Amino acid sequence: MGQLSVCVVGSGYVGLVTGTCLAELGHHVVCVDSDAKKLASLKAGKVPIYEPGLPELFKKNVKAGRLRFAPSVKDGMEGKGWRAQLVFIAVGTPPRPDGSADLSAVEKVAEEVARNLKDYTILIDKSTVPVETGEWVAKTVSRINKKHVPCDVVSNPEFLSEGSAVQDFLKPDRIVLGVSSARAEKVMRELYAKVEAPVLVTDVKSAELIKHASNSFLATKISYINAVASLCEKVGADVAQVAHGMGLDRRIGPMFLRAGIGFGGFCFPKDLEAFHWIAKQKGFDFHLLKAVKEINEQQKAWVIRRIEENLWNLEGKTVALLGLAFKPHTDDLRFAPAVDIVRMLHERRVRIRATDPVAMARAKASSELKGVVFCKDAYACAKGADALVLVTEWPQYKDLDFKRVSKLMRNPLVLDGRNLYDPQKLRRLGFTYRGVGRP
Repeated sequence: MGQLSVCVVGSGYVGLVTGTCLAELGHHVVCVDSDAKKLASLKAGKVPIYEPGLPELFKKNVKAGRLRFAPSVKDGMEGKGWRAQLVFIAVGTPPRPDGSADLSAVEKVAEEVARNLKDYTILIDKSTVPVETGEWVAKTVSRINKKHVPCDVVSNPEFLSEGSAVQDFLKPDRIVLGVSSARAEKVMRELYAKVEAPVLVTDVKSAELIKHASNSFLATKISYINAVASLCEKVGADVAQVAHGMGLDRRIGPMFLRAGIGFGGFCFPKDLEAFHWIAKQKGFDFHLLKAVKEINEQQKAWVIRRIEENLWNLEGKTVALLGLAFKPHTDDLRFAPAVDIVRMLHERRVRIRATDPVAMARAKASSELKGVVFCKDAYACAKGADALVLVTEWPQYKDLDFKRVSKLMRNPLVLDGRNLYDPQKLRRLGFTYRGVGRP
């Protein structure tokens, strides 16, 4: 097993984790990014994203000379004594208004790679892309590759969860390789030889579908338990007990059966929309996915409904939000439920206070969170509040001193958007407690 030379185009959440972890596996990696400011930061040894465990591996592999950075695909593919055998496409595929993915950056990378081919190269789609993207990438390369330098296109979808991405890469549930040649399969197996995980080899289209199908199924599971939570609230049942009973069935399992105020982040909402759009383009109306999205959108409004039920008129009232990132252990605010909750509260002219252990810098720079008063911690946030809303279940918020919180608040109302707290404990302390799907 020798060291392979790898170019990773795109140094965002997926690209930087992929590049760093491949270097940790012993490969020689160049990460490419056209953003001059980000590139300067990377070369200065700074990791521009919050991801536990990444800074340590980043510094280790930069120091070892296995991880470097370049401003262009050309520079990433070849240098002095260097030529990339594999090129990963890890650029953004943002959603368009109709739900489809914008693949213009993917096409641009394919064109640049084709212009710089000199010997057999494997071009790998790591970005989440719709089925048949591999075909388009191959056509793009073929159109520009006039010298017919051999090049295989592979689909190697990522299954990285923000907050645990390093572990997800190095100790994955599975590695999916969508290939069209035995030669490509052999090299890809060599690339991941040090990773102990089942390797599933498929055709390219099946690999592309696995990613969207997986994320859409997990989103469906979340929306399902949130729909059950709504029924629990109407009949006086406890969704936590219902979910536990369901999860004990090995066919169902406990993962993603925790009721709350909806999923967010860049992957689930985007992939759900894209998967529905893909199906529609092929003449199949995936009704289930529409319901999953609708339930998730309704769930974000749970906070507003519960505040209005308990505070009556909201104008001029103060609401404190604990957590802004879409989930713990990340600073990512993309499609975060907190952003929609802030918008709905602003529409009702509510004073909003908020805090987050990690995402404050991004929050202060966000145009969507203008008008929010940012506080240093949960206690500062609770001061003078008419309602305290747990939005993100950070560990820091689990063991708050609620006796102290009660004295700080103007009105002791707690809305537990993630069912983190013990309802009876808070009620004994004099709080009005409302959980999702809990009596």
